[in-house]
Amino acid sequence: MKYYLFLILILFIPQISSAISDTKFDEQYVMFMMPKPANVNEAKFSEVINNFPGLSQARVKIGVIFIFSYLREDVNGLAESLKNVLSYSEKTNTPVLIKFDGEQWWQNRPDLWNWWDPNKPGYDPNNRNNVEWRWWGPEYALKICWRNWGSQLRVLPPPNLMSPAYRKACHESMDILMPVILNWYKSLPEDKKYLFAGLNLGWESSIGINSFYYPNGNQLRDKPKSEDPTSGAVRADVLSRGVVQQGFAAVKTAGIRDSGDITEEDLYKVVKMHLEDICKRAYDFGFPRGKIITHGWGNENGELMYDAAVNQYSCPGWSEYWYSKNPAENAGIMRNVRKSDAPYWVIAEWTLPQPREKEPWKQAVRTVLNLPGCKMLCVYGWRGIADNKPVIQAIHELCLESVPAVAEDANNK
Repeated sequence: MKYYLFLILILFIPQISSAISDTKFDEQYVMFMMPKPANVNEAKFSEVINNFPGLSQARVKIGVIFIFSYLREDVNGLAESLKNVLSYSEKTNTPVLIKFDGEQWWQNRPDLWNWWDPNKPGYDPNNRNNVEWRWWGPEYALKICWRNWGSQLRVLPPPNLMSPAYRKACHESMDILMPVILNWYKSLPEDKKYLFAGLNLGWESSIGINSFYYPNGNQLRDKPKSEDPTSGAVRADVLSRGVVQQGFAAVKTAGIRDSGDITEEDLYKVVKMHLEDICKRAYDFGFPRGKIITHGWGNENGELMYDAAVNQYSCPGWSEYWYSKNPAENAGIMRNVRKSDAPYWVIAEWTLPQPREKEPWKQAVRTVLNLPGCKMLCVYGWRGIADNKPVIQAIHELCLESVPAVAEDANNK
């Protein structure tokens, strides 16, 4: 409990409110999200980088993103995959952004979430305290939730972000993976340090939007999926997301409140505490602030949840789909860019709606990278881009524009 009281106090320490300066970065990045790291080989790296020739001297770098969901799979196996990814990065001179996820997927840890089925691995009725609730007590623990990333699917109940057992699991998994990255990064010669674009922590960190709960959801779990409701979540509703309110477990465990109605500020606080905790873990481990990046989320109306991505140990990042042509129109992102004292910020998840044509993409990518303090644009994902020649040409031309004139002259001789 002392640990959580300390984190709560951190929230009320005034932050430096100087805006991120219009830094002229040594490099900027356009990154593409890749398939699961276990399925990747050197050829996959080459497939990306070979689509963008002539950029060895470019200031805007092309790179790749790999997601390591450390509670979804065996973390020791992930460590081996991570070593391979970093090796391929160096061999092919391809920058890499490593994302750690402990929020969206945690199938490999039934010892944390299975509170209801004694016939399945990990069963422990006390695991009710490690998942979210729909009211103020473990008797309201969730068994199931739903997610819509293009189509609706059933998912496990989301973690109680403030559960001590859950936080310990995140820390222990990070402690296995972080040395692999840090040792590799330290071994890189100075002229190749750019290959490590950063460590991305969180994944649209929030409550109730990527794991939403329908009324009577626990009863629906034992029925055919065909009987599931399909109304989905409502972004504009910053509390219940138009379905059943959750967040009670995290808010209560954090000591914020244990009765009454949850507020938007309550939900923001626990997500901020979660992100600040894992960012501090990486910072204390030895990663510089300039290599730690958060991945926050918020709706098109600029809700308070955007603010959870800002802390003193990292550079803030957000998903941007609402104003993908010009994130300067996103009130939530711009509010936090103005108040952050981090060295930069990023668009941590992005794509441009159809049609996928050259000029709209070139203009949109240019607009994002020209925003003051924006260092990186993360495109989700490569699979949808690989066969689209106009989009590849748009990004390639933009990167070529960043090749210094001296280098371009040398290449032309």
